[in-house]
Amino acid sequence: MGMMRQYELVDRVKRYNPNTDEELLNRAYVYAMRAHGTQKRASGDPFFAHPLEVAAILTELKLDDATIVAAVLHDTVEDTEATLEEIETLFGPDIRRLVDGLTKIKKLDLVSKKAAQGENFRKLLLAIVDDIRVLLVKLADRLHNMRTLHYVPPEKRLRVAEETIEIYAPLAGRMGMQELREELEELAFRHIKPEAHATITKRLEEVTQREGKVIGEIESDLKTKLAERGIEAQVYGRRKRPYSIWKKMERKSVSFEQLSDIFGFRVIIDKPEDCYRVLGIVHMTWPMVPGRYKDYISTPKQNDYRSLHTTVVGPGRQRVELQIRTDGMDRVAEFGIAAHARYKDGRTAGVIAAADESRAYQWLRRTVDLLAEGDNPEEFLEHTKLELFHDQVFCFTPKGRLIALPRGATPIDFAYAVHTDVGNTAVGAKINGRIAPLLTELQNGDEVEITRAEGQAPPAAWESLVVTGKARAAIRRATRVAVRRQYAGLGRQILERAFMRAERVFSDEKLKAALKRLARTAVDDVFAAVGRGEMFSGDVVRAVYPDLEPEKRSSGDVKTPPGKGWFELRQGENLKFKLPDEAPGSDAIPIRGLGGDLPVRFAPGGGAVPGDRIVGILTPGEAVTIYPIQSPSLAAFDNEPERWLDVRWDLDDKRPQRFPARIQLNSINEPGSLAQITTTIAEHDGNIDAVSMIRPTPDFTDVTIDLTVWDLKHLSAIISELREKRVISRVERVVA
Repeated sequence: MGMMRQYELVDRVKRYNPNTDEELLNRAYVYAMRAHGTQKRASGDPFFAHPLEVAAILTELKLDDATIVAAVLHDTVEDTEATLEEIETLFGPDIRRLVDGLTKIKKLDLVSKKAAQGENFRKLLLAIVDDIRVLLVKLADRLHNMRTLHYVPPEKRLRVAEETIEIYAPLAGRMGMQELREELEELAFRHIKPEAHATITKRLEEVTQREGKVIGEIESDLKTKLAERGIEAQVYGRRKRPYSIWKKMERKSVSFEQLSDIFGFRVIIDKPEDCYRVLGIVHMTWPMVPGRYKDYISTPKQNDYRSLHTTVVGPGRQRVELQIRTDGMDRVAEFGIAAHARYKDGRTAGVIAAADESRAYQWLRRTVDLLAEGDNPEEFLEHTKLELFHDQVFCFTPKGRLIALPRGATPIDFAYAVHTDVGNTAVGAKINGRIAPLLTELQNGDEVEITRAEGQAPPAAWESLVVTGKARAAIRRATRVAVRRQYAGLGRQILERAFMRAERVFSDEKLKAALKRLARTAVDDVFAAVGRGEMFSGDVVRAVYPDLEPEKRSSGDVKTPPGKGWFELRQGENLKFKLPDEAPGSDAIPIRGLGGDLPVRFAPGGGAVPGDRIVGILTPGEAVTIYPIQSPSLAAFDNEPERWLDVRWDLDDKRPQRFPARIQLNSINEPGSLAQITTTIAEHDGNIDAVSMIRPTPDFTDVTIDLTVWDLKHLSAIISELREKRVISRVERVVA
C-alpha cells in the first residue's frame, strides 16, 4: 500500500467539507513531509506515512480542517526539529494548541511506560482538558499504531495492547465511538490473548458457514415485512466481533455453544417514531426473548447512544439480536462525539457551538472539570481507574517534562522535584506564565517556571510548608549548611582571640598542620566545633603549639574550675586526679579529705557521652556528676565555682563501655511506628533503657528514649538514621 498523496488527502476532506482550506492542508502536508525527512517506522515505511494515515482516519469522522492539520503535524514537535512557535507562525494559535496538547500526551506516554495504566488515563484527560479534538487525533493515532502493531518488538507490543484495551478503547466507548472502540479492542485482543482470539475466530467461521444463509434470509424477510407496512428500511446483518464474544463468555461463564446472539441486525429508518412501529412488527413476526428488550431512545445512554434493542427467536430457531435506530442515531452510535463536532466556519473554527454540545461531549467536559476541581470524583470513578490518583497533581516544566507531586504541593516542592539546586536557589515562580507566590497550591496541568538567584539559601521556615520529603530533606540540609557557616564564623573569632591571649600567631595553615592532633578533617570543622562549644579553644592553641606552658591555657570561652587539677575519668571507677606538680609518670591518687573515693554519676535526664566536652560538678560527701558543657543545668552552679571540676574522658580501648544519652522524637501515629524506631536503634547497636510517650494530638506522639551508646559519633549516627524514617518528623538529642 503506497503512501497517501497530497491530493488524495485534500480530496477526502473535500468530500464532506467542500469549503475546506486546500492551501492550509497542502502547506501542512509539505511542512510535515520536510520535517520528518527520511525517518522510518518499524515497518520500514517512511515515518511520514503514519501522520497521513491518522489524518485519513479522521476524515472518516468528517472533522474540521484544524483537526486534520493537527493530525498531519502531530509528531513533528516531538520527533523532529520543529517547534511550537514555528507551527503557530505558519498555522495559527488554534493548530498550535492542538499540536501542543498532542505533544504533551506523547510525553505522558513516554513517562508512563512503567507507570500504572490508570495514571496514563488521568494524565491523558488532563492533557486534553482544553480541546476534545486533541483526543480524537490521539484515538486515531492509537488506531493506526494498533493496525501496524505487528511491526513493533514483541515485548513492547503487549504493553501497547494492554494500554489500548484498558484506556483508549473504553475512552472511545465513553465518547460514543463504537466503531473505533470495537476495532481497538479487536486489535488489542489479538495480541493479548492470541490463542483465545484464534479459537473464537475459527468457531465463528464454522458457524457462519453453517448458518450463513440464515443471515440473508432474515435480512430479506425483515425488509419485505417492513415494506408491506410502508416503512422504508435498510437492514444489515453482522457477526459479533471475537472480543465481545469472548467477554460475554468470560462474564457469564458460558461456553461458545450456549451463546445465543452471535449474529446481530441493524434496522435503520428515517423517523424516530417509526422505530417503535418496526419494533411492533418484529415482535408480531417472531417470538421475542423476555428480558432482552431495552429502550435507549426514551432514555439515552450517558454517551448519547440512542437505539431500541431486542432479541427474537428467528428462522431456524436461531436467536437474533436487533438494533433499531434512525440514520442520525446510527451516526452518533458510530462516531460519537465526532458526529457532533460540527464546527462553525471561519475564524472560530474549533469552537463547538453550544447547541451542538452532545451529551457525550458534556460528559467529557464534566469529567474533565471534575478532574480539575477534584470535588466530586465519585460520579465517574466507576468508569475510570482514577481512584488511584486522587492524591496527585501533574504539572509540566516549560520544556514539557512531567512532574507528579502530591496534592497540596507548592512551586517549592516542584522546584526540588526538578533538581535540588533549583529548589535551593528558587526565589519566585510563574504558573501558566503568570507570576505567583511560591506557596501557591499547584493544580493539575499547571506549567511551572521557577525563577532562580544564585547564592540563595532556602529560608528554614519552608521546611514546615512543603509537602514532599525530598524538599523537606533538602531544605533541612541547606539550613544545616547555613547554620554551620554561622558557627564556623563564631569559632574563628573565638580562636583568633584565644591565640592573641596566648601571644601566638594564628593562621589557617598552622591549624591545618594540627588537624590530625585535633581529630578533625577540615579547618572549618574545627571552627564549627569551637563555635558550638564542642571543642575547647585552649586545646586548639595547644594542638598548634604543643610547647605552650599549661598556665597559658585560655579560659575565655568555657568555664574551668578555679585552681583545680586535671581529672581523668573512667565510668564506674572512682574519680582520680593528678596534681600538676607531680612527676608525669606517677600513679593517679584518690581524692583525699572528701569522705573517701567519690562515685561518678551522669547528669540525670540527658547523660553525657565520649566526644562531649564535659564538666564535673562536685556534691561534697556524695558524688561527682558529669555534665556536657552545653547543658542548661550548669547555670544553677554559676555562683559556686568551687564545685566545678574540669574532667576528661580517659577511655580504655580494651574495655569499651557504653554511656547514657537521651533523645526525643516526634512520630506519626500509625501501626508499627514505634517498632520502626526501636528496630532502627537496635540495628545500629544502641541499647534502650527506657521509653516514655506522650500523645499531644491524635496524629503525633512525642517519644523520649533513654539509651546507652559508645560515643558521640555513635549517637549521631543513630539520630541521623532515625531522621531518614518516614514515620519520624523530628529527632533531637536532649541535654538536661
